[in-house]
Amino acid sequence: MSELKTGETIEDFTLYDTKRNEVRLHDLKGKNILLAFHPLAWTKGCAKHMKLLEDNYEKLSSMNTVAFGISIDSVPSKKAWAKELEVEKTVFLSDFWPHGEVAKMYGMFNEDIGVSKRASILIDEDLKVKFAKVYEDHKLPDINEIFDAVEA
Repeated sequence: MSELKTGETIEDFTLYDTKRNEVRLHDLKGKNILLAFHPLAWTKGCAKHMKLLEDNYEKLSSMNTVAFGISIDSVPSKKAWAKELEVEKTVFLSDFWPHGEVAKMYGMFNEDIGVSKRASILIDEDLKVKFAKVYEDHKLPDINEIFDAVEA
């Protein structure tokens, strides 16, 4: 998929979280889903991005929204990183193998350097794309923009 369009039904995926549980997008129908793609674990900008989600976990939950931090890092790496960051509520997903498959599927893969772009994809309760934005690698998403998109 080259570009996500608002209103289109999102293609399903299965990825593993840090506890090696399978997460299927379509199992979450009835919730808003925020896919927070970030280039690499263990980097300063990505740490800030994931802490932003963790710090806003309660507000997102109150808006019937579940957020996932997705990168091409392996499950063990993401698990160790979550522990290091003290991120306990926000779920990290591994798009490690096939390398960046989900990021590629959604047009969020940076082919030049082999990592996902920094991006937010908001999916509504009916699994339709509500909001999608790619950010400069070193720029954090505006969390209020995410809140506004959920409420729109």
